Amino acid sequence: MHIQKRTDLIRTALGKEKADLVIVNGSLVNVYTGELLDGYGIAVRGERIACVGKDVQHTVGPDTKVIDAAGKTVVPGFIDSHTHLSIFCRADEVLRYIGRGGTTTIVTELIELYFTLGREGIIAYLDSCKDQPLKIFGVVPPMVSLSSRARENGIDKEKLGELLQREDILGLGEVYWLPVINGDEKLLGLIEETIKAGKVAAGHSAGAKGQKLAAYTAAGVASCHEPITAGEAMERLRLGLYVLAREGETRRDLEAIAGINHQELDLSRLVLVTDTASLRQIKDEGYMEVVVQKAIDLGFDPITSIQMATINAARYYRMDDCLGGIAPGKYADMVIIPELHKINAEYVISSGRIISRGRKLLAEPRKHVFPEWTRQAIHIKKNFTAEDFIIRVPVGSDKAKVRVIELIDELVTQETHLTVSPCQGKIKADPQEDLLKIACIDYQTEPVVQFTGLVKGFGIKKGAIATTMTWDVTNITVVGVDEADLALAVNRIKELGGGAVVCAGGRIVVEQPLPIGAYISDLPLEEVLQQSDAFQSAAAKLGSPLENTHLTLMTLTSPAIPFFRICEEGLFNFRTNSKVGLMYD
Repeated sequence: MHIQKRTDLIRTALGKEKADLVIVNGSLVNVYTGELLDGYGIAVRGERIACVGKDVQHTVGPDTKVIDAAGKTVVPGFIDSHTHLSIFCRADEVLRYIGRGGTTTIVTELIELYFTLGREGIIAYLDSCKDQPLKIFGVVPPMVSLSSRARENGIDKEKLGELLQREDILGLGEVYWLPVINGDEKLLGLIEETIKAGKVAAGHSAGAKGQKLAAYTAAGVASCHEPITAGEAMERLRLGLYVLAREGETRRDLEAIAGINHQELDLSRLVLVTDTASLRQIKDEGYMEVVVQKAIDLGFDPITSIQMATINAARYYRMDDCLGGIAPGKYADMVIIPELHKINAEYVISSGRIISRGRKLLAEPRKHVFPEWTRQAIHIKKNFTAEDFIIRVPVGSDKAKVRVIELIDELVTQETHLTVSPCQGKIKADPQEDLLKIACIDYQTEPVVQFTGLVKGFGIKKGAIATTMTWDVTNITVVGVDEADLALAVNRIKELGGGAVVCAGGRIVVEQPLPIGAYISDLPLEEVLQQSDAFQSAAAKLGSPLENTHLTLMTLTSPAIPFFRICEEGLFNFRTNSKVGLMYD
């Protein structure tokens, strides 16, 4: 903060200058001491808090906006410290809803756009987040991928060091644990560079425990958002990690972790996050206020619940000097709620500005137009045909032993071995046995690099579904029954410049264009949500039993989730940490 702004705060606290905004008579949640302080006032000058105390009347002048919070509770603005904001909608579209509920700071992963658009892509995205009613920060992805091409195009220490100098970059994004404990020198170098810059390396240790978890923690990561039980959360807290408890679209772990509340532990390193909230939740229910309310409903102390979404998050990112609490010198990020147990925002104040009252948005987000080059993520020129999705075996073979990706649940997979009967030297999909074709195509390589395999669990009886929103690669992933429909879906996505498609019987049933980096739509949130709902409905009509078919399709390429994955280079088994072939003896 510039010295002049500090001088203004000092003079305002002393009453020598007047505040721009004053809240009086509120019950203040002090997240530093864990107290509820009745009859307190807060004086704001510009973006920051100047004075907090029983009497702030000396800061009120003729032009001061005064809010009487008698009978109400004032809490710090909520922080979502781990999400993936750059999916489906532009930031300005999502903020139209997020801004109403009390979230004032968001830290987003930038992994999606780094894979598709590189370093300049994440800078373009961060530009879209500037001058918004909420504060948005990013973390740089370490670029862990199954794809050797994606890894080669990933970030190096020099580029990371440059990005870490930016104020809107808070650290290194989620670093998957297996390559770290296997001694990946590049990843270890990125962690070292992050720590040297005084910033945070976020962890991702799904499945790690005991010695392996200790080894991973020793590498320098600061957190993990993967615990799905109270025991896993406790193990990580005991190692000094911050545990980010997820409650969003990808996972809802808060209820399972809530058992930790009965262990009489210090929970100052437990943080609430969304790890991506669905557009439906954001529009119809809310954002971090929903997560905080659920924590309270699950039995966490209300002040502890608020701390987990405010000061704990700020301390994790080493930003508690300016964020996370209501105190002099901090950003004036506050939410006025009816009472301690009801997280229902009556006022939302962000950086000293009233952005919402009665859940009505008063500060519209700045609309942003992305440059044209961000709409050119897909580089392949080829038009695909049914021939491109044929799996061939030697002519005359009446049996073939194959490895199949089988869904255990919507995210986790396993390697399954089957014996199939080829027809005229070709392995076909068998929808009656839920055995489908799956192909991954790198959309940024010429000539095209592609792999076609087999998958169980999608349940569709005809047609094909496809997306470019594939995790940790630049792939179009397509699953289906008929090779001609597989080709149709891929060709249409290529024409759209990115997106998701459902087709059947040689025609497009539903399409969702996502032209910005092959991940983000130009449309209003409401229309994007309608398209997403139409995609799910169309997939269900084809036979998919999955609650979120698109999410399952997206995750099949990611090394973040066990155990059997796919990319344009083939199949990978994380139990054996090895690439494997489709067929075996």
